[in-house]
Amino acid sequence: MPTLEPLSYRDGALALTGWLARPDGPPRAGVVIYPTITNVTPHVEERARRMAAAGYLALVADFYGEPVADFAASRPLAESLRCDPARYRQRLLAALEALRAHGGRLPLAAMGFCMGGQAALEVARSGAAIGAAVSFHGLLDTALPAEPGAIRARLLICHGDADPMVPRDQVGRFQAEMDHAGAHWHLHAYSGVRHGFTDPGSDARGLAAIAYDRSADRQSWAAMHGFLDEILGEG
Repeated sequence: MPTLEPLSYRDGALALTGWLARPDGPPRAGVVIYPTITNVTPHVEERARRMAAAGYLALVADFYGEPVADFAASRPLAESLRCDPARYRQRLLAALEALRAHGGRLPLAAMGFCMGGQAALEVARSGAAIGAAVSFHGLLDTALPAEPGAIRARLLICHGDADPMVPRDQVGRFQAEMDHAGAHWHLHAYSGVRHGFTDPGSDARGLAAIAYDRSADRQSWAAMHGFLDEILGEG
């Protein structure tokens, strides 16, 4: 399984450290992986290795530029970042530009989990030059709705229908926003599935809103690979 190596980059004056996973051969494409609210976790590292094993140059982004002690400590860091939507997008795009600089002319995609799923969609809403954005159990709301014609990426949203953090009215508003923007989107909703469904460690968190679901994890991961194969070409 591929290993991860640090990749230093910056958002203005702030030093950030991403984690890069390389495929064995020439990469077919590059993908920025936006992590959860707690930043880099074993679950996200494992997904980066799996993407590299599938032929992608994968970069796990750094949200904060500082260590995150635990879930409780992540909340104020995330709130401070997301309270300024323009600064939030700038932080996200810094990771994309770091991968673009490292990968040269590779086609690029974005994906993410939980907060990272929202982040991948924010990158797409910004009009960034990526082929695809994939959200796994990400929030679907935004402070900066997409303007018509702005979204260049095709979108895949893998969503737990029983996720109390993303109720159906939020899903409906997202669909309306995407239609207004003229985006090309796929929404996969898994019945009875809650937030955090791709992470086997979710059940240990002891939170009613969060639970691992093996079937939704497998189905969403397979859907993501099929989606990227169609857009970026089969490896």
